[in-house]
Amino acid sequence: MWHAHSNATLSCDDWRRPMPTDLTGRLAVVTGANSGIGHVTARELARRGARVVLACRSPERGADAVARLRAEIPGAAVELRALDLADLASVRAFAEDLGHERLDLLVNNAGIAMVPFARTADGFESQFGVNHLGTFALTGLLMPRLLSSPRPRVVTVSSEGQRFARFDLGNLNAERRYRTAFAYVQSKRANLYFATELQRLSDAAGSPLRSMAVAPGLTRTNVLTGGANSTRGRFHAAAVGLLIRLAFQPVEDGARTSLHAATAELPGGSYIVPSGPFQLRGRPVARARERAMTDAETARRLWEMSEEMTGVRYGELVGGRR
Repeated sequence: MWHAHSNATLSCDDWRRPMPTDLTGRLAVVTGANSGIGHVTARELARRGARVVLACRSPERGADAVARLRAEIPGAAVELRALDLADLASVRAFAEDLGHERLDLLVNNAGIAMVPFARTADGFESQFGVNHLGTFALTGLLMPRLLSSPRPRVVTVSSEGQRFARFDLGNLNAERRYRTAFAYVQSKRANLYFATELQRLSDAAGSPLRSMAVAPGLTRTNVLTGGANSTRGRFHAAAVGLLIRLAFQPVEDGARTSLHAATAELPGGSYIVPSGPFQLRGRPVARARERAMTDAETARRLWEMSEEMTGVRYGELVGGRR
């Protein structure tokens, strides 16, 4: 069982302090763990005793992340595995080769943001394909291992930007038009639909699995400047870099919602966001008043479409419909 001693919300005085959670003997997978929020999440889980698999697209950056983590936490139990959420073949290979029979925690952290139009290896619009479909497929393929744990948990990183999405089931793959910001917030709304529907299916099946979603707030990561965004030129890099330095919170603060959702005693289906104005920063709190959390029909339809697109069907594992 999870030895979590945190309350559902941390007090204003305590939210920046390390949570006294013992994860010894637990296995966690963190996607996108080579930098930013993912790296801090992996580091802090390892600090609490978990064995952590860093799932990274770049072997070189992943190896560097492992070295940095071990230097900071000598004796940390960490592993590196290759995972590219833009390629469903890579997702399947990761799940097949994980090498552990039981998985206690999956943190779906990896994602891309505000990138120029592109398609994944499987032909999906890249932001929807990576942020949602890759995450959907990975979670489904790891479900047998998750359900081998007595108290499995899945944490999916959404965004405060999902509140502004005009979700269009007929334009998930930019079939009609591509607008960078629209596609991004739509993919992040899909993350929240996914996390909420996964909990509904788990509850229907009587499964102990708990599915959480989080919004980190504005955080100083390289998601707006690295990857595909690195091709936008020096002016873009300088302007965005300045904005990030002036207006965004440190990475350690941005990781608080992920760590809270991963370790605190919370009910399944929780959505953890920063407490401050517009969910931009602040202590982690649970938020229930989100349209995506009550729009069960859209969540159901997205789930069915995601199964068709990825070929990953959850079946009877969590009360799946097929």
